[in-house]
Amino acid sequence: MSSPLYPWQEAAWQQLQQLRARMPHAILFHGAAGIGKSDFIERFAQSLLCEDVRADHHACGKCASCGWFLQHNHPDYRRVRPEALEDEIDGDDPEADGGKKSKSTKTPSKDIKIEQIRALADFMNISTHRQGLRVVVLYPAEALNTPASNALLKTLEEPPPGTVFLLASNSLDRLLPTILSRCRKFALPMPSHAQALAWLKVQGLGDADSWLREQGGAPLAALARADTGGGREETEALLQLLAHPSVEGALKTAEKLQKAPLNLLVSCLQRWLYDVFSYKLAGNIRYYPRYQRELEALAGKIHVSRLMGAIKSANERRAVAEHPLSPKLFIEDMLLDYTACCA
Repeated sequence: MSSPLYPWQEAAWQQLQQLRARMPHAILFHGAAGIGKSDFIERFAQSLLCEDVRADHHACGKCASCGWFLQHNHPDYRRVRPEALEDEIDGDDPEADGGKKSKSTKTPSKDIKIEQIRALADFMNISTHRQGLRVVVLYPAEALNTPASNALLKTLEEPPPGTVFLLASNSLDRLLPTILSRCRKFALPMPSHAQALAWLKVQGLGDADSWLREQGGAPLAALARADTGGGREETEALLQLLAHPSVEGALKTAEKLQKAPLNLLVSCLQRWLYDVFSYKLAGNIRYYPRYQRELEALAGKIHVSRLMGAIKSANERRAVAEHPLSPKLFIEDMLLDYTACCA
């Protein structure tokens, strides 16, 4: 079965079809993580290769080309993504970090490497198998390391005839401006809260509203986080400390959370600080409405300059959370800084 078209993508799909008459050599699909961009572009890729496209521009799912595509061996199709995403179950959305990881003892790379881009050379220099298009799907584009970005740029500057690149990105500001300038940008929408909530309930997710809010309204991210347990116990322990900060509490919480994924903890802190800042400026809470009373109290006493400093510090910690010297000291330092900010 091909990747699904989610309810919030229907209008974008219709808009995209207007490009078929004069197909750009590269389209960069962008939007928030966890909304289904990779599924969307793979469905579009299948439709571009299909030999009997339906009236609604979806692939027929029955022709020889669709058969090869669904079996992941279409000779005119290549998918480029980091090793860390290669062992996911088909149909999962890698944007949501919900896929299964490799069982290899070697940690799979989260980068798209230059070797992967160079490997496309032979593919692009031979004639297509069915005299149609040649399609390359690449995501997430921000995973391209510098050598890979430069290699891809050379290809985009002199695109091979009959080849279409479909890229997806969660963060356009992390891409080279020269790559951006050589792609037709296409925005994919975030679903409304009601639309995302309805879809999650159809998937049978309990406490869907809470999961959805914590993932910023991204339904696939919410579903993936819930399916894996989402570190709910760890995040709740952290939220209790954030809601009632103290030095003693910071040290005890760091002890308790030292084995928790650091990216998860830093992301939770970033969302919490966003809610404090948002409530202070506009009286709005996005991620943790169940903590409204505590957020209101903190927003009332933290000076904007200290709050901005805490947000900057959290952003810097997110950048180094993958490789801390000591997880426990990393968490202690983070929580003590936050506690001092709230004093």
